[in-house]
Amino acid sequence: MKLTRVFLLLLAGCAALVHAQAQAADTAPDVLVKNVTDEVLQIIRSDKGIQAGNNQKAIALIEAKVLPHFNFAHMTQLAVGHDWKAASGAQQKQLADEFHALLVRTYAKALTEYKNSSIKFKPFKMGSGEGDVEVRTDVMQAGGKSISLDYFLEKLPTGWTVFDIEVDGISLVTNYRNSFAAEVRSGGIDGLIKSLHSKNGSGAESGQK
Repeated sequence: MKLTRVFLLLLAGCAALVHAQAQAADTAPDVLVKNVTDEVLQIIRSDKGIQAGNNQKAIALIEAKVLPHFNFAHMTQLAVGHDWKAASGAQQKQLADEFHALLVRTYAKALTEYKNSSIKFKPFKMGSGEGDVEVRTDVMQAGGKSISLDYFLEKLPTGWTVFDIEVDGISLVTNYRNSFAAEVRSGGIDGLIKSLHSKNGSGAESGQK
């Protein structure tokens, strides 16, 4: 499914330069995304284990390089929608942890598909003091149609973090929202947590409409 595959490339594109987080906090969001895209795609192209489908190595790359630059609490809040306010603090943490695990397990499996892709960055504008921005790109696939991929980032004290993306106009968080809402209607917040935990335990890919 296109959203699944291209989101994995987003994970690579937004991967963290963990050793340089202090410098990254002062880096413009479009520059940060561009710089780390090149670094992580180079890792994918040179790591024979990832290319051969080693899922654990793919997960390790995502955990080490990607996750520090994703705001999973905010992403989960957006995906759960109005039901988020009905969840306790403990339930919200469980939801964020399970959503985190869901995305990692789902997209680690597709990591090897992007070694021949490239990214074209569209003109970027940001106003002085602006805290939410959009970085627009096209994914250029070898022998295939280009796909628009837009990053939505917010400025936190630790630097810019991703809280949503759109693939050809389809939002990642709203892509999950309908299925999450259905789970809450049938089993409440705990039912959604249980469903996500079950899917993560079985390694099932979920939420891809």
